[in-house]
Amino acid sequence: QVQLVESGGGLVQAGDSLSLSCAASGRTFAISTMGWFRQAPGKEREFVVAISWNGGTTYYADSVKGRFTISRDNAKNTVYLQMNSLKPEDTAVYYCAADRQGAIRIRSSTYDYWGQGTQVTVSS
Repeated sequence: QVQLVESGGGLVQAGDSLSLSCAASGRTFAISTMGWFRQAPGKEREFVVAISWNGGTTYYADSVKGRFTISRDNAKNTVYLQMNSLKPEDTAVYYCAADRQGAIRIRSSTYDYWGQGTQVTVSS
């Protein structure tokens, strides 16, 4: 099994920045692609961004492109999400996810492991 623990959420104002981290433990050798998803109240969970095993490939949702940056440090089994120019519509619970497959995929059902989520609230 793989355990994922997110950290770094909080309350910020519009235009501010916030950085999230996701630490993996357990059978981390089984992990390939990692991603971030988010879920706002009353809405379905949506894809935010994903990164390949070696960090060489990333894919962003249009809504965050140019504002968010994903990175990973495999030596620390950690993936990061730097969020800049935050907007109220970015308010959601952010989930880290890990996929055993190598391809970057945007459907949440394809990811094998999930963290518990961290709340990000952006006030206007």
